[in-house]
Amino acid sequence: RVKMAPTHVLRCCQRGLAWIPVIFIALVVCWSYYAYVVELCIFTIPSIAEKIIYMVFFHLSFVMFVWSYWKTIFTRPANPSKEFCLPKAEKEQYVKEERPESQQEILWRAAANLPLYTRTGAGAIRYCDRCQVIKPDRCHHCSACDMCVLKMDHHCPWVNNCVGFSNYKFFILFLCYSLVYCLFIAATVLQYFIKFWTNELPDTHAKFHVLFLFFVAAMFCISILSLFSYHLWLVGKNRSTIEAFRAPVFRTGSDKNGFSLGFGKNIAQVFGDEKKFWDVSNPEFQSLTQSFSYLLSPLTVCCDTVCCDTVCCDTVCCDTVCCDTV
Repeated sequence: RVKMAPTHVLRCCQRGLAWIPVIFIALVVCWSYYAYVVELCIFTIPSIAEKIIYMVFFHLSFVMFVWSYWKTIFTRPANPSKEFCLPKAEKEQYVKEERPESQQEILWRAAANLPLYTRTGAGAIRYCDRCQVIKPDRCHHCSACDMCVLKMDHHCPWVNNCVGFSNYKFFILFLCYSLVYCLFIAATVLQYFIKFWTNELPDTHAKFHVLFLFFVAAMFCISILSLFSYHLWLVGKNRSTIEAFRAPVFRTGSDKNGFSLGFGKNIAQVFGDEKKFWDVSNPEFQSLTQSFSYLLSPLTVCCDTVCCDTVCCDTVCCDTVCCDTV
């Protein structure tokens, strides 16, 4: 009789297989580096000046692309802090309760002093039974990472990581620099790609590297451009991918523009206030992972009502309301 493999063994296998897309991208990038630097610049391009110019700009785009990809992969997703966990006594009471109404009463009491503005579709407190935490605004549980992720956008298999608050800026930069990298390769290889078809290139194995360089770069350009454009649109609207498909629900109902503060402020929510740090890592902005605050749009705030248990305590009407998420 064959026994089933332990769950932790299957989980380890699953985690190992999850790195296959990342390894594939890494191999493609390594090949592109060899093909461009060695086969194209060293063996194919005759002009010394052209070689130097191409090599300088290629390495600039290559370094920024690899750096942003690395940061997207290895930046740990931000999780809810301990204040969103139920106290031990209330957690035990929550588990013992069988009626959903009684469980919600426990959650309402626990969330009375928490800055929560979003609800479930039924108007209940958002609670993760898997992580046993009250979900902060814009927080969702990722089944692949098996954790709740702050401002979760999506789980990306190409970086084997959850894209959320802590690494969304790096993800956007990764798309940007990978697009620049592919565009630069396609643009500089184009003339030698044409020479390949007109039989003007030397009959060596280098010409096949030139051929595939252009095809691969052009293919990735098309796919990355569409994805990059979509995420730029999301940044301008201050929405996540999840919120674009399912509008967040507030006390007054769903509102797809509930977190929109205007184009400029929406961009600052992702890239920070210091424009000089938009294209690189901003230490001050990234340190806010542990003390980040979401702002609601003025319209959402003025229509919203802060409710504690079943009694309406106050109506919030101001320009912005600060909702600490951790």
